[in-house]
Amino acid sequence: MTSSTPQPNTAQHNTALPNAAQPSDTSGVVASSITVGYGERTIIRDLSATFPAGKITTIVGPNGCGKSTLLRAMSGLLDLNTGTVRVNNQDITAMKRKEVARLLGVLPQSPVAPEGLLVSDLVARGRHPHQAWFRQWSSTDEGAVLEALEQTDSKDLANRTLDELSGGQRQRVWISMVLTQNTDILFLDEPTTYLDLATSVDILELVEDLCQRLGRTVVMVLHDLNLAVRYSDYLVVMNEGQVMASGSPSEIITAELLQRAFDLRARVIEDPETGDPLIIPLKKSRNNTLD
Repeated sequence: MTSSTPQPNTAQHNTALPNAAQPSDTSGVVASSITVGYGERTIIRDLSATFPAGKITTIVGPNGCGKSTLLRAMSGLLDLNTGTVRVNNQDITAMKRKEVARLLGVLPQSPVAPEGLLVSDLVARGRHPHQAWFRQWSSTDEGAVLEALEQTDSKDLANRTLDELSGGQRQRVWISMVLTQNTDILFLDEPTTYLDLATSVDILELVEDLCQRLGRTVVMVLHDLNLAVRYSDYLVVMNEGQVMASGSPSEIITAELLQRAFDLRARVIEDPETGDPLIIPLKKSRNNTLD
């Protein structure tokens, strides 16, 4: 997947990893100079990044670099120590969570549901941001549930329990729940966790289809770099709580970046199928083993 904006950021610094260029105020999601932590521990420091509207942007980086923390902070689930997050030009920093949930839908890592819950009931929970004591369940809500199940090709699962489903079916149903929020923006935290390669591709094909067909903005976290390259318009590469590089995969994925960000020796070639970068990890030398 390719696009011309925003411009790639691959700046380097001798002593610390660089921040992305200061983002412009535009539609989509814009994080500006945010710092986030847990207690006394700072996870993200003075980070800025832009996630453009109508595109798929994937956050990648080594374990513990702050990917999921960034997603939680931008969704309002974690308080910011400093900085702002704007969603479609609205500053969500001081918003209540229910207000934020009308702007963006969030699918966390490994979501859980009560045992025996029907698929239709789970998906209906996505309508919570639109409920109030004076506004009860309506035909609009019912239609949103049916539409979401149809968009993910899960309508035939509506009367089954979540426990009966395969991993791929469950993930489609969880995505349906997020879709019923009827937001322009979807945050997906590792949507392929615990899925085999074929099912992971199936889920990412669904995400790509939703983005293109429904015009959704998608921000997700992935661990598999080649899948991230294949299914993303843009990448945000993180390390140690900061942005090391951002831009389209073809603009920023190089052997040098992989070495710096992931401590990974790899060869980057052109994918003969798509023309995207294809990452081939190199074996570590065994010349230093003891006799």
